Amino acid sequence: MMAHIAQSNFGFRPKSSMDNRLHPKTDFVLEVEKSPKMSPENSEEMMLLYIDVSRMSRTVQFLSCVALTFFFYLIYGYFLELIFRLDGIQPFGWAVTLVQFFYYGIFGMLELQTKKDKTRKIPLKTYFFIAFLTVATMGLSNTSVAYLNYPTQVIFKCCKLIPVLIGGIFIQGKKYTFIDVTAVLCMCIGLVLFSLADSLLYPEFTPYGILLVSLALCADGVIGNVQEKTLKQYSSSNSEMVLYSYGIGFVYILVGTIVTGELFQAYQFFRQHPMKTYGYIIILSISGYLGVNIVLTMVKSFGALLAVTVTTCRKAVTIILSFIFFSKPFTVQYIWSGVIVVLGIYLNLYSKNRKSWDAKILNYFSFFVNLLPFSMDRKRGGRIDSFNV
Repeated sequence: MMAHIAQSNFGFRPKSSMDNRLHPKTDFVLEVEKSPKMSPENSEEMMLLYIDVSRMSRTVQFLSCVALTFFFYLIYGYFLELIFRLDGIQPFGWAVTLVQFFYYGIFGMLELQTKKDKTRKIPLKTYFFIAFLTVATMGLSNTSVAYLNYPTQVIFKCCKLIPVLIGGIFIQGKKYTFIDVTAVLCMCIGLVLFSLADSLLYPEFTPYGILLVSLALCADGVIGNVQEKTLKQYSSSNSEMVLYSYGIGFVYILVGTIVTGELFQAYQFFRQHPMKTYGYIIILSISGYLGVNIVLTMVKSFGALLAVTVTTCRKAVTIILSFIFFSKPFTVQYIWSGVIVVLGIYLNLYSKNRKSWDAKILNYFSFFVNLLPFSMDRKRGGRIDSFNV
């Protein structure tokens, strides 16, 4: 599910003459702008887990989004790895995805009932394609956990830019900047180094897991653009998108697992471990569904930069907790290869928001330079009158 991206609401502005009289110590003052959605002229409710938090301060709203994002996605990551730690479940990755799609479809249907307009706006033929991409993204990603170290899977999922850029060059003939290419190279180098560390530490390492998560990454790179374009074109709700894409995807996987025979084998296996399969997948689905809603709210209210920063930190914590809760070999190569991937992510973000970022970086730099003692021109009675920036 995609959302319209709003600009970040935090920044600095030069002081006015009135500011100079009120705040003689600095040439810049910190400013927290009101989001257009929160302005008195165009007040709009901010819903967080279906609770109106519009009356709370912006700081409380943001910290609530951060806390809930970490809470739900850390639970999601923990239970996803826990499910595939169960002996014998490795061949049933598609069956796990089937149950997950079933729950997501139910959640989407229940959420759609809360909307005033319940009519479907997007054509079914479009949903058939989106459902296929959704199945490929989640099914291949879930199945790859059975063949990969979980932190490696998380690192790969951070690198959606790679298939997007390659597809843009060969399919649409797009031209990208040097920064974009550098970002992709950083991600590729980081992924290769992370995978090499896996291959050295894990005797059971198989390139098949890399193939699965790479295909999932390609589908993920396509589905974001398709969903965003479709939601804008038809002005549809996220709940409608969830209901139909996961509902139709459920049918796809159901037919596929019946044809391959995996459904019947998985049913026998799940029946022997109902709590560790159906029970864990319920928790996985609830936490994943609510996590997506929180991230969408954060993007809409605070902008893509803060949202990506929070989700990147969350993924880093997920990797750390994976090593803590599930004993596995560790090497320092994981750390610096992960740092290279994160560098690529932020180079990509900088390339997309270069003008606004340059202005904000300059303002932040100016503000902190003004706090340094060596930037003073003079002091009068211990009070700073002006600074050289």
